Amino acid sequence: MKLALILNAIDPGIGGVLIRGEKGTAKSTAVRSLAALLPDLMVVAGCPYSCRPEHPAGLCETCRDNGTEPLTSAVRKVKVVDLPLNATEDMVLGGIDFGFAVKSGFRRFHPGLLAEANRGFLYIDEVNLLDDHIVDVILDASGSGENIVEREGISFRHPARFIPVGTMNPEEGDLRPQFLDRFGLCVQVTGETDPEGRIELMKRREAFDNNPETFLKRFERQEKNLADQIVRSQELLTGIKLTEKTRTFITELCLENNVAGHRADIVIERTASALAAYEERTEVNVDDVNRAASMALPHRRRDAMPPPPPPPPEKPEDDSQEKDENKEEQPDQDRPDEKEDQAPDQKDQSAKEIEEPYSGELKEEEPEQKGDAKSSREQIFEIGETFKVRKIAPAKDRVLRRGSGRRSRTRTAQKQGRYVKSALSKGRGDIALDATLRAAAPYQLRRRLDAEAHDNLTLFIKEEDIREKVREKRVGNFILFLVDASGSMGARARMVASKGAVLSLLLDAYQKRDRVAMVTFRRGEASVNLPPTTSIELAAKLLGELPVGGRTPLSAGLIKGFDLIRIHLLKDPSARPIFIIITDGKTNEAIGEGKPVDEAFSFAQKMSLEDRIKYVVVDTEQLGIIRFGLAEKLASVLCADYFKIEDLKADELIDITRRNI
Repeated sequence: MKLALILNAIDPGIGGVLIRGEKGTAKSTAVRSLAALLPDLMVVAGCPYSCRPEHPAGLCETCRDNGTEPLTSAVRKVKVVDLPLNATEDMVLGGIDFGFAVKSGFRRFHPGLLAEANRGFLYIDEVNLLDDHIVDVILDASGSGENIVEREGISFRHPARFIPVGTMNPEEGDLRPQFLDRFGLCVQVTGETDPEGRIELMKRREAFDNNPETFLKRFERQEKNLADQIVRSQELLTGIKLTEKTRTFITELCLENNVAGHRADIVIERTASALAAYEERTEVNVDDVNRAASMALPHRRRDAMPPPPPPPPEKPEDDSQEKDENKEEQPDQDRPDEKEDQAPDQKDQSAKEIEEPYSGELKEEEPEQKGDAKSSREQIFEIGETFKVRKIAPAKDRVLRRGSGRRSRTRTAQKQGRYVKSALSKGRGDIALDATLRAAAPYQLRRRLDAEAHDNLTLFIKEEDIREKVREKRVGNFILFLVDASGSMGARARMVASKGAVLSLLLDAYQKRDRVAMVTFRRGEASVNLPPTTSIELAAKLLGELPVGGRTPLSAGLIKGFDLIRIHLLKDPSARPIFIIITDGKTNEAIGEGKPVDEAFSFAQKMSLEDRIKYVVVDTEQLGIIRFGLAEKLASVLCADYFKIEDLKADELIDITRRNI
């Protein structure tokens, strides 16, 4: 952590540091102590943006317009600006100067935290809990080195060259990948595990509390040496050389770790150069690159794409083996315990089925077996490997909701939640005083002149000036998996990935306070295997014991799942549940007397009328010559997003939820 901070001080172009780890590990203390070691800044006297008079490109619009000269320079310490967790856009970017507008009747820009942090550090504690749009504007300004504000009749720009330092506890959720990539380096920090080290920590803290001046003098020489070393490193940085071989090595490292884009290559190059300068060398070596990569790649590394599927097996020469394979390709593979007598005139049935749609009438001559024979046909698959779930959140809308949780950001009707912006008054009574005053400020002189003698008011506010607070908060969500647990799902152990995905969602739901349920359908009925819950222990037990085998009563599954979501919507009409259906659509058992497929599509048509539910269909039908496309038709009837079996892989399944909510 200390090395990453020092390297950013040597070369701020690295892009800051993201510190992941436990609370109480001196993260903010390290940032502030480093800032105290850095040399004082030469700034324009009286400029709130810490402009550099010797470099016109580093001046704000006001200083450039005034023709500022170095004679107006002043000295300023490097600042560490804290970003509050409840920071609003006005607080960060800046906005209208209310006092000036009231007195003069004109608009003027009032600087925000980005201006204050210019040429210093912006410390963002719990960065993963900040609103996405706040993190976005901060990192945009950090990348461009400039803050551009165009709002409330103001158009202004000023330099914003700061080092962002974000801290987060991964247990409380992660940042979105595009935000992670914007931090140059990422380091992990943990508490001291050595007992002697922890004892020394307590002694030093006690010594500092008893006599801070004596304690600081004790380390004064070490800090002075480090400060001088940082200054020398900054001077040496421009002369650092990288060979073509070293750049090739950087590129190979990035390709091996499957990073997205080219930011990682540039960050590793700059970090390795800063390392060489810090150690007073003029050329970057392989060790510098490896050390730089250990800080630049952890938050950018992605799993490699899975290898292509193996080629299909060659056609067997044995006639009996060929008959067995043809039998497995029939749509009633859900009934492995049933016999089928194929007449001679049915030899060309497979070719006919390629052209004709599946009718939903699977031929059978013997009823499904019961007792031990039935049990012997069941299979129980283990739960697949769990993984960290990326952010899953529905698109925001303008519906006002109540509730609690940490998943979906929504506007709230209560006087709770974060005040994110203001809007014209709608009579709810949650007045945004700051926005109201800003709206009225430019008109005060004219209104004061127009007022009658008896109107002895300090401020004149009219109805059209009143603004209300728009508040946002996070609420939980409800995700329902409808899983086909019939015999066809046992092929190639597809349930392993499904179970792993569901359990991963539950682990994520534990953090986000969501509710997740699973309904399965098999052997003529549908059942709620996992009731709406956030209990990880119960979920793991039920998923582990889930059997696979038997027929496919799709209609029963649709009804059971829809009823479960309907109950949830009755309790919370403003909810936005997600209904993920995992099946090949080859239903062979109806509830009524009609054809199974027609019945299932009829139910799906009625379900699609409920527009508060988001439907996703994952097609588990195997690739081959014969494809019926029933799951795709089901998705069309439901107005759902459709994905093939290839997307059923555990991590891809979460991406499906994330991309389509």
